[in-house]
Amino acid sequence: MDSGRKVARYKEIADYLRERIIDGTFPPGQPLPSEEQLAKEFGVTRPTVRQGIAELRAAGLVEVIMGRGMFVRSPHARPQLTRARGVRRDKTGHYTEADAIRWTTTDEPVATRTDAPVALADLLRIPPGEPMYTYDQHQTADHGRLRQLHRTYIPFSILVGTPYEDTAPPPAPALFTALESLGHELHFTEYVRTRMPLPDEATTLRLSEGVPLLHLLRLTLNQHDRPLALEETHIPGDDLELSYSLGPEA
Repeated sequence: MDSGRKVARYKEIADYLRERIIDGTFPPGQPLPSEEQLAKEFGVTRPTVRQGIAELRAAGLVEVIMGRGMFVRSPHARPQLTRARGVRRDKTGHYTEADAIRWTTTDEPVATRTDAPVALADLLRIPPGEPMYTYDQHQTADHGRLRQLHRTYIPFSILVGTPYEDTAPPPAPALFTALESLGHELHFTEYVRTRMPLPDEATTLRLSEGVPLLHLLRLTLNQHDRPLALEETHIPGDDLELSYSLGPEA
């Protein structure tokens, strides 16, 4: 039965191109018709065409190369960016991120007091509503081409009886050195999922419509498996893969 519902024009464009990519009409590496050509063919505006292209970019079927145009990507092609995940020590003994990306923070991070929401309290094994130090950072790299939102949570209960009881410790990764100075031996667990961005996240990360987020939660634990801190990172999910170094379990 025909429901009578009309398909949005940008979806018509996305479906048209998707079908021709899958059936080989547009093979990998071939340029797609330009925005101007597609807008004229479908009788729509160029922003509508961009919406359709955004769906295909999110699906990994199309890449846009600045100054050259839009090109078909094989569904099995590797993304342009691979980011190693993990925490390492540099030669000076300080903790660094495994991807070695040099991030610039838009504003100097400032510790604020927040109350632990239920979902995060569960991960940190603290009562919902327990106060935490929270740092928010909007980070960029590669002249603004790479962007991410990073947040560090540190429960107050972890800091009772330490030099940081009245003064906030630094955000990650400097936080890890601070925790070790308190006698903790650290290890980490990371949780990864995808979701669609909230409007403010899409604006800050400059996401095209239809592009999902990678939502990462990294838990810092001590030698007794007690959670000490939590990091939350939001990364654009198009044309990106994460790599993890895994060893055999004991």
